[in-house]
Amino acid sequence: MTGRDEPRPIIVLVVDDDPEIRLLLTDLLHDEGFHAHAAADTTTGLTAIDELNPDVVLLDVGMPSMNGLDMLAEIRKRGDVPVIFVTGRGGETDRVVGLRMGADDYVVKPFSGPELVARIHSVLRRSRPAQATPAASDEQIDFGRLRVNTATREVFLDDVDVPMTAREFDLLAFLVKSPRRVFTREQLLTSVWDSSTAWQDPATVTEHIRRIRRKIEDDPDAPRWLATVRGVGYRFEP
Repeated sequence: MTGRDEPRPIIVLVVDDDPEIRLLLTDLLHDEGFHAHAAADTTTGLTAIDELNPDVVLLDVGMPSMNGLDMLAEIRKRGDVPVIFVTGRGGETDRVVGLRMGADDYVVKPFSGPELVARIHSVLRRSRPAQATPAASDEQIDFGRLRVNTATREVFLDDVDVPMTAREFDLLAFLVKSPRRVFTREQLLTSVWDSSTAWQDPATVTEHIRRIRRKIEDDPDAPRWLATVRGVGYRFEP
């Protein structure tokens, strides 16, 4: 019998039209203690997301009927479940398009099992808000029009709630905690993604900055809050 306080198992959904890849991934995930489920196409995958409420989706890009990018767009209409592309398409254009559409990470085949598992755990850490304590309930950073609450993980612009994905919030919160300090994309990968350029493309940071600007800036092309320091990186202007 499962104890009342036993944590809910981590559910990972694998969506890939290659039966060998599905078997390889589900076996790997089961060995690592995840509850793995698989779908052979995007239609079945979307149904599984509604029924299983997975914690992470591993999604192939190149599939018949509806491809992975189209499925990601449908997933984002439903919510913010973390999505990691696992694909043989490793070109920069493919990675940037996937990230712009809301993917949380991008793993190129062939990959190592430990690397994939590490990336899943990294995405999970960023997507699950830390439990707020009474002392942390007032952790609100106020910049006038813009307010960031690190305890409740909420962002308000002109008192209107701004929806953020988990990774977008982590990046914004990290920058607002050190106003005017300039961070390179490599530093942000290390601090926010718990990753490095050996695992992840710095374009990931650029794309997330672009997405945040679209949500909080009056003119994303001339940002007031998230400034680009040419040749270096980014800083938050209070």
